[in-house]
Amino acid sequence: MANIIVLFSSSRPNGNTRNFINQIAVQLKTIDVSLDIIDLEQYHFSDFDYEHKNKNDDFSPLFEKILAYPIIIFATPVYWYAVPPQMKRFLDRISDYLSFPQLLDKGRQLKGKTAYIACTSIQKQASETYLNAFKETFAYLGMQYGGYIHADCSEGYQAEPQENAIIMFSHLFKTHKA
Repeated sequence: MANIIVLFSSSRPNGNTRNFINQIAVQLKTIDVSLDIIDLEQYHFSDFDYEHKNKNDDFSPLFEKILAYPIIIFATPVYWYAVPPQMKRFLDRISDYLSFPQLLDKGRQLKGKTAYIACTSIQKQASETYLNAFKETFAYLGMQYGGYIHADCSEGYQAEPQENAIIMFSHLFKTHKA
């Protein structure tokens, strides 16, 4: 098992963001760091429910799996300054592990994990609104924010312009070999 998990969410499973993550994975392999990629679109879980009637969907097994990793990369395109719906649903469902006493011990296991953001958009830089939503979530959960990487896909995904940024990003993980 790798030390890094990527939580990937996009309306296009093989679009710009997936290509970006694949290129990052290849670069990380060159420094003997591997990662596991989870496509959130392959899981079926509903919105947060104050009565926890949704406890038998895919969220709990997915969350339990994620807790095994010290590093989590949240990877999405930027949709209208925000994350795709399935990523938002995932972030909201973390509330299960903060709201229900029987799950609280598991929810506290996010504290101290390191979180990164990998995103694509049609802009030269990632939106601060988008980034801050993650950063504030990480701070609330007691996670360490490690940084982010962004790809400008205004002309579609192009690997070559991303190479230097990906190399620099990969240096953040040299001490986290699988």
